[in-house]
Amino acid sequence: MIKKMIKKSINLLLESIKSSSLGLYIHRQLLDVAMQQTSSVEHNGVKLQFTAPSPLTKYRADSFAVKEPETLEWIDGFDDNRVLWDVGANVGIYSCYAAKLRNAKVFAFEPSVFNLELLARNIYINNLVHNIAIFPLPLSNKFSIDKLNMTTTQWGGALSTFGQEYGQDGKALDSVFEFKTFSIPMDELCGYFGVPKPDYIKMDVDGIEHLILQGGQNVLKHARSILIEINDDFVEQSSKCSEILQEAGLSLIEKRRSEALKGTSMYNQIWSRL
Repeated sequence: MIKKMIKKSINLLLESIKSSSLGLYIHRQLLDVAMQQTSSVEHNGVKLQFTAPSPLTKYRADSFAVKEPETLEWIDGFDDNRVLWDVGANVGIYSCYAAKLRNAKVFAFEPSVFNLELLARNIYINNLVHNIAIFPLPLSNKFSIDKLNMTTTQWGGALSTFGQEYGQDGKALDSVFEFKTFSIPMDELCGYFGVPKPDYIKMDVDGIEHLILQGGQNVLKHARSILIEINDDFVEQSSKCSEILQEAGLSLIEKRRSEALKGTSMYNQIWSRL
């Protein structure tokens, strides 16, 4: 409640400031200064910097080594110079780590207009432009034009879904922002855009993982390993993902969750080719 009151007061103050030419100039300068703020992290000998203009983006940087240790351990096990598809890259924390640590060739899939600038900045300030390519469209099980429904407009925000009205738990999504865009199946990326098939796939898209997998069955047969976030209570998602991955010749190696997800039914599952 206190945070909401503070936020409301700040918004009222900003609206007041922007009512004059001088105030508008100051507001724009403050936004520019905020976008220049960075947080430095180091893990496993890898040093990275991440753009941190807001509390959420600073949290993503500060919690880098502890939020999803299983994801970092999974990346640590990569062979060098391989291809990673980071599906739901957000601001690129794991894309940058894989590129820096293993010289991975990364394709970062992120459709959020609020995250794309930060993703590009993070790639640039870590000198990884030659390693990471951004793909700014959502993946799905078919070519389509539909809505990207978003629960937040914050930089670094998550919990969005394309073409559906449900979120990561299979329940109705509380959308606060939406726009229409195009989707493409994973299998079509290689032919239409010349994207190389992945050796590794990280997928965290908050609810439509099973639909994306349906559109990538040929791609999955090439992958060595996939890390995918699954909600055990969302039976349709969980069962269909398991079925598709098994058909692709992958086996469930482990499923883990960090302290941040304890008390939920969310897990990172790691599937590999034995």
